[in-house]
Amino acid sequence: MIDSVSHTLNRVTVIAMSRPRRSPSGDERKRDAERTRERILEAALAEFGEHGYAGARTSAIAARAGVNQQLISYYFDGKEGLFQALQRRWETGGGAPRPDSSLAEVVSQFVKQAGAQRSWARMLAWEGLADTGAAAPADDGERRSGDYFAAMVDDVRRRQQAGELAGDLDPAYVLLTFFAATLAPTVLPQIVRRVTGLAADSPEFLETYAEQLNRIVARLAVPGPAA
Repeated sequence: MIDSVSHTLNRVTVIAMSRPRRSPSGDERKRDAERTRERILEAALAEFGEHGYAGARTSAIAARAGVNQQLISYYFDGKEGLFQALQRRWETGGGAPRPDSSLAEVVSQFVKQAGAQRSWARMLAWEGLADTGAAAPADDGERRSGDYFAAMVDDVRRRQQAGELAGDLDPAYVLLTFFAATLAPTVLPQIVRRVTGLAADSPEFLETYAEQLNRIVARLAVPGPAA
């Protein structure tokens, strides 16, 4: 009896092994590639956020993502292409203000996003620390970033014309101030702790900070003295 059962199981195993494996469909291969790209991007964001561009290593990114290091070259053409892909994601993702939100709401939302996704803020901070002040080469990435920030200045200017911002304020410098306020909890956590007594990444601080910035920005609509 036991020999008969064993023989039957062996036959089933042989038959199953002899059947050709189904090749993945085009859609399945596409989904696998998208998942792999996503894992690499998430790993790269963490690595760039912790070590900056110069300190990041593709081997460490591959290890974080659990993929072969060669896939970084295959999908992104190396570390520079990977960094640019993250920049494009930031510019086309959470960076664009909603036209139906008030300026104060936009700034407070940016603060909350930076607190929830600190790797993005850290990556921007590292990029700034590595900047030498020299004119960047006019490649596609630099032109795209220039267009992105120009569009943000235009958005602030449009809001100024709608009465959300006093007429004697320069939209470009106002936007720069907003970015500084957004990055402050990430780049100056020790100052946050000494000034407020709260940890910069605590929900209590982030909620209060966003609410206070909302109030501050709302007051920028008050007309200033004539120039």
